[in-house]
Amino acid sequence: MQTLVISTSPRKGSNSLRVANALAHLSQEAGGEVKSLDFEAYDLPLVGQGGLKKDQLSDFQAKLIESLTQAQVILLAVPEYNWTTSGQLINAIHQLGNPDFGHVFDNKLFALVGVSSGRGGRIPCLEMTTLLNKMISFLNKQSIVSPRIFESHETPQNLDEQGQLLSNELYNKGLRDFVAYTFRLAQRWFAA
Repeated sequence: MQTLVISTSPRKGSNSLRVANALAHLSQEAGGEVKSLDFEAYDLPLVGQGGLKKDQLSDFQAKLIESLTQAQVILLAVPEYNWTTSGQLINAIHQLGNPDFGHVFDNKLFALVGVSSGRGGRIPCLEMTTLLNKMISFLNKQSIVSPRIFESHETPQNLDEQGQLLSNELYNKGLRDFVAYTFRLAQRWFAA
């Protein structure tokens, strides 16, 4: 299964990148053909200040669109900043939600992990679930946003910088179960 894991934080060496690395490793174990992407080179213009032009894409923009187009399963590691998510992800979804790029929302399974250095992560997943579902509906596409989320609490205590699981068995089991659930759901979705 073509799988894309995206760290949606623009911060170099972020907690979201740790989670994305863990998701990539676990997705490979689950049989996914995995590509990874991060938002460190993010350069999409803000909505209202410019748009994407399909014949004038930057390297980052072209890679993002190509990666989303090729993927069946899209795992998003979504940072929590002050009880909400990053503006970059919200902006990216809005910028891609048009006739030129709307295909990136078609025939996909989106799954969300909220990332926190403390005890957060739920709110960004709920916000992105709403926004993704709205965009899929608005564009009249057929995709699914997984109803199961994972909240990565106290991420630096549970994953090393390369995304390797540390000694918290509850965290490790939860993340493994999330990935397994995602791939079971994908098998059902894409079997039709």
